[in-house]
Amino acid sequence: MTTTTAETTARTRLARSLPDAPPAPPVRLVHLGLGNFFRAHQAWYTAHASDAPDWGYAAFTGRRPDAADVLAPQDGLYTLLVRHPDGDAAEVVGSVAQVHAASEHATYLELLRRPEVAVVTTTLTESAYLVRADGHLAVDDDALAADLAALRADLTAPVSTLPARLLAGLAARRAAGAGPVTVLPCDNLPHNGTVARTGVLELAALVDSSAGAGLAAWVHEHVDFASSMVDRITPATTDDDVRAAAEATGLADAAPVPTEPFTEWVLAGAFPAGRPAWESAGALVVDDARPYEQRKLWLLNGSHSLLAYGASLRGRTTVAEAIADPVCRGWVEEYWDEACRHLPMPAEELTTYRSALLDRYSNPRVRHLLAQIASGGSLKLPVRIVPTLLAERAAGRSPVGAARAVAAWVWHLRGRGTPVEDPGAEAAQAAARSGDGSVAAVLELLRTGLTDDDELVRLVAEQVDALA
Repeated sequence: MTTTTAETTARTRLARSLPDAPPAPPVRLVHLGLGNFFRAHQAWYTAHASDAPDWGYAAFTGRRPDAADVLAPQDGLYTLLVRHPDGDAAEVVGSVAQVHAASEHATYLELLRRPEVAVVTTTLTESAYLVRADGHLAVDDDALAADLAALRADLTAPVSTLPARLLAGLAARRAAGAGPVTVLPCDNLPHNGTVARTGVLELAALVDSSAGAGLAAWVHEHVDFASSMVDRITPATTDDDVRAAAEATGLADAAPVPTEPFTEWVLAGAFPAGRPAWESAGALVVDDARPYEQRKLWLLNGSHSLLAYGASLRGRTTVAEAIADPVCRGWVEEYWDEACRHLPMPAEELTTYRSALLDRYSNPRVRHLLAQIASGGSLKLPVRIVPTLLAERAAGRSPVGAARAVAAWVWHLRGRGTPVEDPGAEAAQAAARSGDGSVAAVLELLRTGLTDDDELVRLVAEQVDALA
């Protein structure tokens, strides 16, 4: 994204000092992962809560400082561009009171020492949690090993991985006697609260052997790991979005966020230190978020992965182009039929959800690139597609739709369709190019034991041939 254009450089920069700008609310929330989705989702809900003036975010980037560099001169303000089929609705969102690069670790620790900080939310992708398929922390990860050594020497030392950043903040809170806090993951992972809890507690137990005696016990007693399901399609920002924001507001905004009208947030947690009244902005607070997680992961995210790999083989570049292709839409409907048989929700509710997804996918003004969705398939397919494969095979059926998604991923790994961007790319590409046993190798990579099902291997192989 170009941060200045001829249309915006002559305009007044968006800032809190402007007469109509929203004032900065007090920081009572901390976020890790200062990206477009956070600003279209958690920050938007917070800005629209009935008690919004009482709750502000201090948001930290992932590894790169770019978002903080762009937003800091705007005092955390940005324009949200809601792309309706017939035009845009623009609003300036003011809930982000502070922006920081991940390298500002001392600032992060100081915030967690404050009793008024009640919730830490995260959006750093599925891979950031570093919990393996067996449910335990990936202690063999090089970056995590370096962080463990750093924390054992000094609990305030800079660290880079998400489990270590969370644990460092919690250790600082414990040392300050600041009381309980909630960690609320907002990434597309089943049981994301449990995943975060596992990673932090297992890392705390490893640190406990030296610098942090009693840390794991304190985390267990004082930290609420809540769960959530999040949903709002949010493409990357383009120069056209920068121009559109300037035209809509008359102000120069270097970091507007385009998004769709639809949004959904389902929360389950105790929140012992309090939280914004997110339900007043439309969030749903439940005892168990798992049914909603499954519905979204299998139907929305699963069909997105199918389109990212399959529709790109047919020359499509966006979700809207893909769903307008009758062949691709047929693939999606077939896959949804398979997945819906195993979702613990009323049939009429699933039918309504599917209809809403088709409307969302068809919105031509939300330019959601298939290449953006395609990244990280080795992490996404095991939670998006594999559950339907397993459930259908257990029922004695042949899940052609789900098998097609895996087959399309095989072609993606072989270099067709969208470019490969995946932390597990080396092993996945080697598997996909391993000759006659490639389908079995890919299935085994997705989940150990899938190759024990000869019929499933044959079914995926047939779809690989069909897509050729």
